Amino acid sequence: MNRHVNAIAGRLSLRPPQRRSLEILDRVTEIVGLGKNVDRDTALAAIRSEYPTVADFERDFVSLCFALATGVGKTRLMGAFISYLHLAHGFNNFFVLAPNLTIYNKLITDFTENTPKYVFQGIGEFATDPPAIITGDNYEGGRGVRKGQLFEAQVHINIFNISKINSEVRGGKSPRIKRLCEYIGQSYFDYLAELKDLVLIMDESHRYRASAGVRAINELKPRLGLELTATPFVESSRGPIAFKNVVYDYPLAKAMADGFVKEPAVVTQKNFDPSQFSPEDLERIKLQDGVRLHENVKVELETYARQTGQHIVKPFLLVIARDTTHASQLLQHIQSDQFFEGRYKDKVIQVDSSKTGAEEDEMIRRLLAVESAGEPTEIVIHVNMLKEGWDVTNLYTIVPLRAANARTLIEQSIGRGLRLPYGKRAGVAAVDRLNIVAHDKFQEIIDEANRPGSTIRLQQVILDPSLDLEKTVAVVSQSTLVEKLGGQSLTASTPLPQPVQTVVAKPAFETALERKVAQVTYEVIKRHEDLPASAHLLKGEVQSQLVQEVEESLGAYQLEFPGIAETPAIASIVEKTTTLVVQQTIDIPRILVVPTGEVTTGYDPFTLNLSSVHYQPGEHDILVQNLRTHEQQTL
Repeated sequence: MNRHVNAIAGRLSLRPPQRRSLEILDRVTEIVGLGKNVDRDTALAAIRSEYPTVADFERDFVSLCFALATGVGKTRLMGAFISYLHLAHGFNNFFVLAPNLTIYNKLITDFTENTPKYVFQGIGEFATDPPAIITGDNYEGGRGVRKGQLFEAQVHINIFNISKINSEVRGGKSPRIKRLCEYIGQSYFDYLAELKDLVLIMDESHRYRASAGVRAINELKPRLGLELTATPFVESSRGPIAFKNVVYDYPLAKAMADGFVKEPAVVTQKNFDPSQFSPEDLERIKLQDGVRLHENVKVELETYARQTGQHIVKPFLLVIARDTTHASQLLQHIQSDQFFEGRYKDKVIQVDSSKTGAEEDEMIRRLLAVESAGEPTEIVIHVNMLKEGWDVTNLYTIVPLRAANARTLIEQSIGRGLRLPYGKRAGVAAVDRLNIVAHDKFQEIIDEANRPGSTIRLQQVILDPSLDLEKTVAVVSQSTLVEKLGGQSLTASTPLPQPVQTVVAKPAFETALERKVAQVTYEVIKRHEDLPASAHLLKGEVQSQLVQEVEESLGAYQLEFPGIAETPAIASIVEKTTTLVVQQTIDIPRILVVPTGEVTTGYDPFTLNLSSVHYQPGEHDILVQNLRTHEQQTL
């Protein structure tokens, strides 16, 4: 393993799937090399020999896709890729491509020093000589980056929105990046295309499969392309078309099982029949239950934070509206005194394209601050605006009011709320769960989650024929004490040539009579749990008492075993059984805390602060079902 991989993985605290991605990149550079004149077909054959999922690069250059589930950390992985290629192979020029303005701005922030999610935090080489961040807004000398500034840093990271390099002619003019730039004597696009060590990193790469986007990317002629996405396919009239260059796939189901994201759950009322309600009543019920669930989560989060010393997370509820008119109606309803007595009047915002000017600025300000505990927003109403790039960790409840099938609800809704506020599971169900309130789609969503190809269930297992079964080991749990006494013990074996193998150990007691005496002895021993320690069972006076009590108890088994009470080996069986019990017992010390000195007691009056608790009463129980594990909970 390349020493740089270990160092970078440690410094950036990479999660296992991130580290595995970095290891694959390291291996690819080893078997292919990164020379400018690498033959594309030769490289494909070499990579495919070890990573058979790569059938084609789908670009004019070597390009590999790392398909990591939402919430695992694709932006941090970009930082790891850049650090590795610079430190291990001397690459200095990188081009990070964003599919839209939201992700573009997010990437600029995350690649900028002294920001909360700085991707190079821990990379010492970049602490003393940070990379120059060149963006689609400052690459021209007259707009903030002069030639001297541009080339001062050793590493240059260009961050651009795809629209700024699209090769299509717009309004009779080429994109500005392809026009002559005076301070370098050529267009900035041509300057990038001539770099000998340009690496192209494509965020949400499923957005760059259109002909214009592919053409623009190919014209850059990078040495290497690295694609990251959670959805390695493109939609078409014939259905989804899978990428052919996926070198590593870490799906959502695996991320859930490994605990890197929240567990999604679908919510309804117990014994609820949606056919008994009008669409308006059904919408009202879903909203009310969503708020009740939200208030429950709020208390659970604050309780967890206070008990563990963590920062308090303020959750919010996301309402998905049909259109802007519907969103406005929902806003008026939630702000009215009829909706929970107007408690959410100042805690709701509407996010859609209907806002302009000052209203739009205020909407964006509140939306960007929704993770802050001091920001009042607890309900966000949106119309199809919050997609890739809107990364929040405190979304806990989703109320979809837009008509959609179960698959769309699962794939489009849960992605925005899967990220964990503390970076890892808390071990508390309410803190680790994303709730989807879908009374009318409850069973449909469960059926979709159970479908073999579902996003929730899908996990990929690739068998390696080279390993065969040589490294298969049968791991058998230790038998319980009662099983030992019954002579039905199993033991683990060494590496096995067969898939399953068990070994029957020699029983502690060979005859049925001896086993019965041993079991009676164990029942008698359990009456002496008040002894100072289990070892006291082996003392002479205790042994004598055990033998006497066992002989008295054996009389009940005379019909099954005639003469059992006069068995000559009773004392020996009792001793052997007691020894087994002592060996299988871990003593827990009994600690008595005795105060010394003067002891005083008293009562201090206090007022319990319930200002943050707003449990909303409901007439029906709320049923929550986990989509992956199928566990149910009633609130």
